[in-house]
Amino acid sequence: MIDTIYFWGIILFLFATLGVGIWAAKQIKGDSVNYLVAGRGLVLPLAAATLMAQSVDSNATLGNSELVVQFGFWAGAALPLGLAMCLFMTALFFAKPMNRMGLITLPDFYRVKYGPITERLASVIMVLSFAFLLAGNLVAGGFLFEAFLGTTYLAGVMMIAIVVLMYTASGGLFAVAYTDAIQVAIAFLGTLCLMGYIAFNYGFTIPEGMGPLAFEQLTDPAAGAAINWGSLLALGLGDIVAIDFMARVFAAESPETAQRACFIGSAGTVLIGVPFSILALSTPTILETAGVAADGQLFFALLRGVVPPALGLLVIVAILSASLSTADGAILGTSSVIAHNIIGIRHDDHNAGGDRLLLITRIMAAVMTTLGVIFAVLVPQTGILLVLAFDLGFAGLLVPLAGGLYWPKATREGAIACIITGTVTRLTAFALIPTTFGMDNTLLYIPNNIFTADFDGFPTLICPLLGLIVFVVVSRMTYKHNPALVKEM
Repeated sequence: MIDTIYFWGIILFLFATLGVGIWAAKQIKGDSVNYLVAGRGLVLPLAAATLMAQSVDSNATLGNSELVVQFGFWAGAALPLGLAMCLFMTALFFAKPMNRMGLITLPDFYRVKYGPITERLASVIMVLSFAFLLAGNLVAGGFLFEAFLGTTYLAGVMMIAIVVLMYTASGGLFAVAYTDAIQVAIAFLGTLCLMGYIAFNYGFTIPEGMGPLAFEQLTDPAAGAAINWGSLLALGLGDIVAIDFMARVFAAESPETAQRACFIGSAGTVLIGVPFSILALSTPTILETAGVAADGQLFFALLRGVVPPALGLLVIVAILSASLSTADGAILGTSSVIAHNIIGIRHDDHNAGGDRLLLITRIMAAVMTTLGVIFAVLVPQTGILLVLAFDLGFAGLLVPLAGGLYWPKATREGAIACIITGTVTRLTAFALIPTTFGMDNTLLYIPNNIFTADFDGFPTLICPLLGLIVFVVVSRMTYKHNPALVKEM
């Protein structure tokens, strides 16, 4: 009976989401600006909801819970807190000026400020990082479908990928915004109801040394401090150069709306994400009290064996909503960057067949979805993929973005040097260290006797500093030779 409820509830939710997304396609009207930035007309409630939905994903919920159970509160809570910090920083320093520029994609900034070579370098890194982000959300869908629909892991990944691709390719940011608003409402309701049920029936038990007051998790490297700070900074600062967040900033109806939406999204991310960290601390005790054996995911065991089926279904749909809401943004963001910034098709590039940017973006959506599926199969983990995705942006892209906005002496050469230095050093560190944020590096590890797991977390702190130093030095050396490229914006 329980499995039947879960099966039909999930299927109905997927069809309803698909229907809303395809319905929204009628607002595209064959125009790539409508498709990519929703005609630049997102009002505050819609802009805030879609920003919140992009940060509240399966990594910040399910991946968060996994990390808390294994390593403690700060290991998992670093994900939603880092994402919330990112939206807060974006609101303070980036939302208004970026909205005023009238850009279509984030790499457009690097072209306007530094030229086409920098634009393409930034674009390649963003596409790679968001392929990891997409994969992390497909992983959660694969595990969820395997546990509650009885599919194989691969079949679950394929199912969620196909659903997201269909409505995203059809309706673009309009479809993403409308479905995100519904999905974030479900996520908030599911979190609230689950926490209320557990508090009333079981209470919360925090194991010694694992809770939010165990500050050694932030001060002692042996307790994971370097990894936890790495997670917070990679998300809190590296996510500022997220193409999905910035697409929503560009789509807001005004600079003020963009800023307010970021503030609201930041608060909402904390309200939804952190309760999953608290609940994860108590999950082993709750399962023991209820006499429920846990095979695999403890959180799934909690939903199947402890909470009522109706509530369990609501929470499952909430996690699925979180996965869909970020996966659609990743697909739309990467496909638009490939078409617009790497291939170089502009909005005014039309032919007899219509808007070429719109056509190529939709084709690239299928390509990126396929790449996300491949990564999800190679690295079937959630939280690690989220942090790795934004570690790359933090290492090489954030400094040129901030410098281009606020430092008049920033130059093309400085930006290129920073991007190359930060990205290459971070990828090299990733390949040489056997673990990444506490998880085994199963994607790309080169065995060596120099770097051990003790170095895990430190590259996140070191690589951006190297990029910053190179950016400042090279920009100062080349400033007088490039006066046209360093005007204040």
